[in-house]
Amino acid sequence: MAPTTLLTDDLLVLLAGKLPVILLGAPLAGLLAYILTNEVVRAKARVAGLHGPRGLPLIGNLWDIRVNAAEQYRQWVSKFGAVYQIQLGNIPIVVINSSAAAKAIFGQNAQALSSRPEFYTFHKVVSNTAGTTIGTSPYSDSLKRRRKAAASALNRPSVQTYVGFLDLESLDFIKELYTYGHGGQTPVDPMPMIQRLSLSLSVTLNWGTRISSQQESLFAEITHVEEEISKFRSTTGNLQDYIPLLRLNPINTHSAKARDMRRRRDVYLTALNKGLEERIAAGTSSPCIQANVLLDEEAKLSKDELTSISLTMLSGGLDTVTTTLAWLVALLANRPDIQEKAVAEIRAHYGEDQPLCDAEDDQKCAYMVALVREMLRYFTVLRLALPRVSVKEIVYNGAVIPKGTVVFLNSWACNMDPQVWDDPEEFRPERWLHKPDAPIYTYGIGYRMCAGSLLANRELYLITTRLLNSFRIELHDQIDCHPIRGNSDPTSLVALPHRFRAMFVPRNGKALAKALEL
Repeated sequence: MAPTTLLTDDLLVLLAGKLPVILLGAPLAGLLAYILTNEVVRAKARVAGLHGPRGLPLIGNLWDIRVNAAEQYRQWVSKFGAVYQIQLGNIPIVVINSSAAAKAIFGQNAQALSSRPEFYTFHKVVSNTAGTTIGTSPYSDSLKRRRKAAASALNRPSVQTYVGFLDLESLDFIKELYTYGHGGQTPVDPMPMIQRLSLSLSVTLNWGTRISSQQESLFAEITHVEEEISKFRSTTGNLQDYIPLLRLNPINTHSAKARDMRRRRDVYLTALNKGLEERIAAGTSSPCIQANVLLDEEAKLSKDELTSISLTMLSGGLDTVTTTLAWLVALLANRPDIQEKAVAEIRAHYGEDQPLCDAEDDQKCAYMVALVREMLRYFTVLRLALPRVSVKEIVYNGAVIPKGTVVFLNSWACNMDPQVWDDPEEFRPERWLHKPDAPIYTYGIGYRMCAGSLLANRELYLITTRLLNSFRIELHDQIDCHPIRGNSDPTSLVALPHRFRAMFVPRNGKALAKALEL
């Protein structure tokens, strides 16, 4: 056989033996090339002039902030300053962690920071049928119309007209605690009562109908679905928002669950809207936000825009009010000293024979106002305010933040700012008696801050006042009410305490039974 033939045969044998290694090496080489190229892209995407942690290839800082993201951002302040950048995947994000920086950036750039970014899971999967809430919508003419309608429905004069609803729902809340707790004899989990209260108030204000019992089918369905959808709004819990390759997974259970929650939400939204339309046609509808807008010929809102307002009312009540009250009850069960001081202050206005207090009381008890503000500050249930995206260039301390940059307001860090408070990590309502005008960031700041803050404050004040004047809250289950250690789901958008049971012992059994007409 010719030498050339032998050489060829030997080469084929050699290549055959090395083929698995070559075939394996080619993808690895391609992956390495992709990673190196991607790192160049990530480096170029960073905002010049801003420090910040570099993170890992491909995922950036996603590993660092997988749990308790707001607290990790606060810890990085000591190394990178109050304003720095992170990268989630390839996306550079500017994080603001102090009161002074928040005032400077949001106060001086209201128009530039008037929009919201769109995230794949929430905006493209969950919200592609019913749309988004006002708070999660990018800036547009439609948003302006919706905000105007919401502002009209949630301003101070309008809130005053809702006092009757607040009265009824808070009364039923106290009645449920008394009934399920057998007059203080049985420990109860307060969360279902809190959820029914918040949900019924939201549904009443928006559609003019109540959720009067935990046994109603809508109660369990809405509370479950809205809680799950809240997780899809998390800025840290949806990796596919930042790593597009994950969306190609043919068995993507995350997206499948998001679609299922969307489908279930569409069902109850349709039912609530249809019920209201039927009552309007029959002339039996009660005054409510949806009816007012539907009958207002000048509002000119589309069906999708009306739905956006509905979703805003649902998510706002179930996220902020529900969670804040759950944390408060946990804390009060551990702090009888705060309970007793609050009761003494309440009874300077109301006697023990008036446990339900007056629903018309527009926050005249200073200590109770301070207690509400302190629980909003200390627990900051929405640790990271809903993100913004710049619609024009911003300059901060010489650094140019380009148009299209995502900006996070770390409300948790701003509420814990040591430049504002000497003892930020202490729960101390009295601080607000001495500094009533101190800033608070729980509802956000600037143009896109929560439109329902006046209603939420009024609701929290009345509920907390009636709760404390009606019951002595006693610890049954051990519950950690520290806002970081006690967080039951550190990856969620909303910080929730663990479920627990407490004893709700009537302070004056006869007066309370009479007030509840039992």
